[in-house]
Amino acid sequence: MIGIINYGLGNVQAFANIYKNLNLNYQLVDNEEDILKCSKLVFPGVGHFDHAMTLFNNSGLKNVIEQKVLINKTPIIGICVGMQMLAKSSDEGVLPGLGWIDGEVKKFSTENLTHKSKLPQMGWNTIQHIGNHPIFNNISSDSRFYFLHSYYFKCTSESNVLCTTNYGVNYHSAVFKDNIYGVQFHPEKSHQNGVQLLKNFANL
Repeated sequence: MIGIINYGLGNVQAFANIYKNLNLNYQLVDNEEDILKCSKLVFPGVGHFDHAMTLFNNSGLKNVIEQKVLINKTPIIGICVGMQMLAKSSDEGVLPGLGWIDGEVKKFSTENLTHKSKLPQMGWNTIQHIGNHPIFNNISSDSRFYFLHSYYFKCTSESNVLCTTNYGVNYHSAVFKDNIYGVQFHPEKSHQNGVQLLKNFANL
């Protein structure tokens, strides 16, 4: 079962609708009992980093999710701020991140935006694969996804990078470590490419 973590942040119903349309077994999960039943976890997030971390830290779910992810090796995918929370820290706040993937979240420098782009990056942009990971099965390099963010994940090691995107600088738009994945874009708003990615995650 795919568990969509409902800790009070993120459009969980959009993910539920996609998995319903794919005829895949899913559930919105907000308690330990249900989380323990899950074979995959979707970790959405939007808004300010510290607000998201505070909600998650206070949700009562952190310990059981860390057990599932770090000990039981249950696959999890962080979406947008959910991805950024996987890092050790963020320029957007003072609270520590989860630190599951070695890296930090940095703010885009407007000095690097040589065209008329502004912050946040909002709209469609392309991704460039690093290697051939199954999470991108049937998704070509240069495919377009929907983004909305002013901060980006910077991995310490290139070995944790799944794909990059250019917005003034080339940044890490999807990351992974073992069973832990993160994407900066919004697959739930990215039409067929996003549906395919969520399907690929379910099939890992």
